[in-house]
Amino acid sequence: MLRFFIFGLACLAIPFYATAGEKEEQQIKAELVRAFPELKAASVKPSPVTGMYEVEFDSKIFYTTSDGKYLFMGDVMDLRAQSNITEARRAVIRTRLLNEVDEKNMLVIGPDKPKRTLTVFTDVDCGYCAKFHLDVPALNKQGVKVRYLFYPRTGIGSQSYKRAVAVWCASDRAKAIGIAKAGGKLDMKTCANPVESHFQLGQRLDIGGTPAIFLDDGKVLPGYVPAPRLLAMLGLKS
Repeated sequence: MLRFFIFGLACLAIPFYATAGEKEEQQIKAELVRAFPELKAASVKPSPVTGMYEVEFDSKIFYTTSDGKYLFMGDVMDLRAQSNITEARRAVIRTRLLNEVDEKNMLVIGPDKPKRTLTVFTDVDCGYCAKFHLDVPALNKQGVKVRYLFYPRTGIGSQSYKRAVAVWCASDRAKAIGIAKAGGKLDMKTCANPVESHFQLGQRLDIGGTPAIFLDDGKVLPGYVPAPRLLAMLGLKS
């Protein structure tokens, strides 16, 4: 539903009739909600670009003109600074959403006082996720903590979902996830678990595949990155 909604936004120029001055934000928000009730939770504020407002909806950023006539999707670039303003805002939002998850509800592998932290959405039946997992000891050795969130690509209730739950419910989760990623047999126990909430968060963050690696500055790497290259990106020696 959300992806269809976003596609709809991309295809439409929405007419607004905002009043001037301090009422612009409220009027723009009201018209957004009238056109798309899903945007009730969105926030509207002035953007860094003169004459435009920023609309923040979950992990997404849109823009509207200050007269409220048009809604835009896409990235805003600062040509002088050669920076992506929109991506910088997304990074802040991603970091906030990930930090809202308590580490007790993650599978954490690594030092207690890390130099850097990676948050990784993983599927226990994903080949490249298994390849990444083999790199975890090398990352840990250089001071990188890995925080796993489960993202069974085949969806809630699938076999991959059940295997993720079994990993979470194991007495030794770190050992169990290694067994799962190697294609081994798991004790298919069930218990109270955060797997579905992980999956829902991944959808909010527009995860398209696994592993999805989030750096602690909010940048996202959509896919497997070898440990030496990843360490270099983190400013650490391999």
